[in-house]
Amino acid sequence: MNTPNRRALLLLLSALALHAPVFAAENRTTPGELVVDPPTLINLGFEWLIEGDDNRNAAVEVSYRKAGDSAWKQALPLLRLQGEQIYQPQGVFQVVTPNMFAGSILDLDPGTRYEARFVLSDPDGIPGSGGGKSVTRTVTVSTRPEPKPYAGGRVFHVYHPDYKGPRQEPAFDAVMCAYNYYCGGGDTVTAGRPRVKPGDMILVHAGVYKYHPEYYGSVMKFPAILNDHSVNATTPFEGTYYLTAGGTPEKPIVIKAAGDGEVIFDGNGNFNLFNVKAANYNYFEGITIRNTDIAIWAGTQFIAGSKGLTVKHCRFENVNIGIFTNYSGSSNFYIADNYFHGRDDPNHLLGWNGAFWAPFNGVDGQKFPPVMASYTAVRLYGPGHVVAYNYIADFHDGVDIETYGNPDGSHAVDGPFYPPRDKWDRRPVSIDFYNNYMTNFHDNAFEIDGSMHNIRVMRNMILNSASHPFCNQPSLGGPTYWIRNIAYHAPGGSTRLTTGSAGVLFYNNTILTETSASLAGNVHWRNNLMLGENSAPAILAVNTTTNYSSSDYNGFRPNPGAEIAFQWNSPPWKVPADYGSLRRAGPFRGRPPSNPAFETRQFASLADYSQATQQDRHSITVDYGIFVNVPRLDAKDSSRVQKLYKAEDLDFRLKPTSAAVDRGVVLPNITGKFSGEAPDLGALEVGQAPPHYGPRPWTR
Repeated sequence: MNTPNRRALLLLLSALALHAPVFAAENRTTPGELVVDPPTLINLGFEWLIEGDDNRNAAVEVSYRKAGDSAWKQALPLLRLQGEQIYQPQGVFQVVTPNMFAGSILDLDPGTRYEARFVLSDPDGIPGSGGGKSVTRTVTVSTRPEPKPYAGGRVFHVYHPDYKGPRQEPAFDAVMCAYNYYCGGGDTVTAGRPRVKPGDMILVHAGVYKYHPEYYGSVMKFPAILNDHSVNATTPFEGTYYLTAGGTPEKPIVIKAAGDGEVIFDGNGNFNLFNVKAANYNYFEGITIRNTDIAIWAGTQFIAGSKGLTVKHCRFENVNIGIFTNYSGSSNFYIADNYFHGRDDPNHLLGWNGAFWAPFNGVDGQKFPPVMASYTAVRLYGPGHVVAYNYIADFHDGVDIETYGNPDGSHAVDGPFYPPRDKWDRRPVSIDFYNNYMTNFHDNAFEIDGSMHNIRVMRNMILNSASHPFCNQPSLGGPTYWIRNIAYHAPGGSTRLTTGSAGVLFYNNTILTETSASLAGNVHWRNNLMLGENSAPAILAVNTTTNYSSSDYNGFRPNPGAEIAFQWNSPPWKVPADYGSLRRAGPFRGRPPSNPAFETRQFASLADYSQATQQDRHSITVDYGIFVNVPRLDAKDSSRVQKLYKAEDLDFRLKPTSAAVDRGVVLPNITGKFSGEAPDLGALEVGQAPPHYGPRPWTR
């Protein structure tokens, strides 16, 4: 090498050496964008992107107040996310979480402005803060009001064809005649165009509106069936109401029962009764929808879907799916105070998977695997949805977030493994499921598979879920909050945590079966009661990819005589996280990773488990006697495993003198004003009224 070139190379190497610290770990935290997720009625979600904090010692404290108030209230701190990796074979999910914090402020008032204050601190320093170690950001955000009809809109009346009394005008014989300027039969059915505009209301008067698409033209052409006055040719051959006019958040287009008797829309066995994919802010209230496969179809993946759908005080009977969208552009649904009755056996519990259920084939007419006569009561995708105060029974699953696959803009195999910023409005974030009464499912009461940040599942009564009522398969970063839920009779276990599910938080739940995490990272348990149903030997069995997962302040009833009562398998303690060798090395490239390098740790007692792992150091052992009236179940008791239990026959309140009282830890925004020295364990605090589960009283 000649001298000039050698001198240039030495200068280059020297420059690289001087800049070597750039490639070293950056423990200081640089704050980035603070993102406000779509508000729901009672919760607000936030995400704060950062750079640095490689040693994970930064934190974000959260406080809030109503706009105009002087006093701040403390909320839960934001959850730290740091490149957790979620992987499912065949390219279904391959996601890496950003370097960020995320979390929610809970149980606010609807339609109210709040100030939210975030204090990011790092003992290693905050670049750009003038040498400080903290930085504060404050935002003002409003929760959504409950959707209501617009008071100033036009009103159209629909009467059953055999109604003979006086009519309020304008009056019509069918919904589509009121909805469109023209309604006809035969070839002209689809020729009508919407009459309704934002803010208009269609009041439907009592009757069974059962349409017969097999008859061509007007009923008057068929004298032989005139006695069936429900015949009306105002829908296409498939018997579907296609609602294509859009409303606005303040002025939805409303179809509502008039209040003079039951209003029933009978699909007569058709595939889909109401289709709202092409229009936003449709509103249904007080009607019954029955005898159809999909009652309200609101979106299809990659094709079309609606926003702002509201369904209140309705009944769904003999349906396969009640309400369905898997379109990522769907958002801000409000599904509340409804009854969903599926087609599955209403008298027996039967699981769909595993040899455990096979012996019940033929018992009382049961078939294994069971026919999926009803798939899901409510199945959603997209941001901002609320499903609250519903009664849901006799489905395969109860309420699901669609297992959509990688979110829009991210790509399995070659990446990117997280959606780019311009696709964030289509992420499944800020979703609420609360105060529902859930019973009798082949599989999961709640399935949040494929959801991302700020998913809140709170205060639900969950009974008779054959397999894992708390399903996270997987959670794509979280936090997913499971808060103050009660789960009873789940003979397949309580929880699915698979595929590297990340950012899942279990706070103050009463879980009356075993809990396991088959593969999860950044998962945390606090203030729970876990009492077994003999679905597995261990009451808590954890496989976690991250050594910053944690569990404490819980109450356990280990199964008597079990050789393994607790399991906490993770990477070696000095390794913060291990997701498998291929994933640790970089892109997934479509190949399954090697298994994480876990150390197996199994224990026969709470004391041995706590001492060895430093988990659950403040947790206690309990028994079923802590409850006012909760019988212990045994998943292996074939005489009772198919029985369906009702909440009114049980009492999940704690006895005031029980060991679970005052043994929890304060969780801001969750434990509230407890009566004793500390919060109680489980879903119900002594001295406080239990939550209301299911539909609330309704005044028309």
